[in-house]
Amino acid sequence: MNIQARIDAFFTLGDKYFNADNPGFQEAKAKAYNQNAWFLPEFIEQSSKQIITQFLQKEEMTNWVNLYPAIANTNTGIKVGIVMAGNIPMVGFHDLLSVLIAGHTAIVKLSSKDTVLMQFVIDALFEINPAFKALIIVQEQLKHCDAYIATGSNNAGQFFEQYFGKYPNIIRKNKTSVAILTGNETNAELALLADDILLYFGMGCRNVTQIWVPKQYDFIPLLSALKKYDYLIDQHKFKHNYDYQLALLMMNRQFYMDAGGILLSENPSPFAAISQIHYQFYSPGQIPEFDRKEIQCIVGKDHLSFGSLQQPTLSQYADGVDTLEFLSSLG
Repeated sequence: MNIQARIDAFFTLGDKYFNADNPGFQEAKAKAYNQNAWFLPEFIEQSSKQIITQFLQKEEMTNWVNLYPAIANTNTGIKVGIVMAGNIPMVGFHDLLSVLIAGHTAIVKLSSKDTVLMQFVIDALFEINPAFKALIIVQEQLKHCDAYIATGSNNAGQFFEQYFGKYPNIIRKNKTSVAILTGNETNAELALLADDILLYFGMGCRNVTQIWVPKQYDFIPLLSALKKYDYLIDQHKFKHNYDYQLALLMMNRQFYMDAGGILLSENPSPFAAISQIHYQFYSPGQIPEFDRKEIQCIVGKDHLSFGSLQQPTLSQYADGVDTLEFLSSLG
């Protein structure tokens, strides 16, 4: 396949397969939720909509590819191992797209948490263009690849570095996102911030887990905005986390606020447990300080806009590492 054939295939994937009229996709959504209760049907819908609108539009893909003149127009034969994460639905899609658009062969280790949806994607590509059957190979163990892209925890990252370090690689570890508020946000902006915080249960690296607020900040509007996700408490996995975190806060006699099942507590760590949001205060003129190596995104005034964090574009690469530049330089 040449570049145009690859682009056409992925456009067809978004146009024909990720929609309510496709019974195969509806079946895959149901099976994915049965496999992983964190994958609520509405979250799968949100993820597929983001993939369609931000990744699989023909013009956007063409413009994206044109930024990389080194991309081969024919298949390269280079094997790229992909270790996929499974914290949110189809989070590994962009890596698969990038490897195939670059003309390489994708050797894929699916996450045990997200086998159904990603296998649906792979099977759909086989149906759209059978040539993909030679270009996408699912394996339990990745060996004999020419390069690797691996995503996981900090502990997993050390393992990846040990085993993949001698090959060209992109290795991603734990990251999270923060919000910097001024206290002048509108109710509409706070509602969008609630999406940045709690979409996908807050489990993505682009989800906000810590907010920075000025001293004397009025939390009431934010707490009201977060109530749009109070239905999450009805999900038993989320409720279990909420009960546990609440018990810890109470046992430690730590002040907390509850937005109907979402707990806010003062904590310097940007990483917060499921069902919890950390906050820190800053003084006028002070620039909030945190380790940028741990931060995926910052939302707020002079930063990314509210509600945009779970709508990344093709060129908004994880960890700020240009995946397609890396792939187009191989060989």
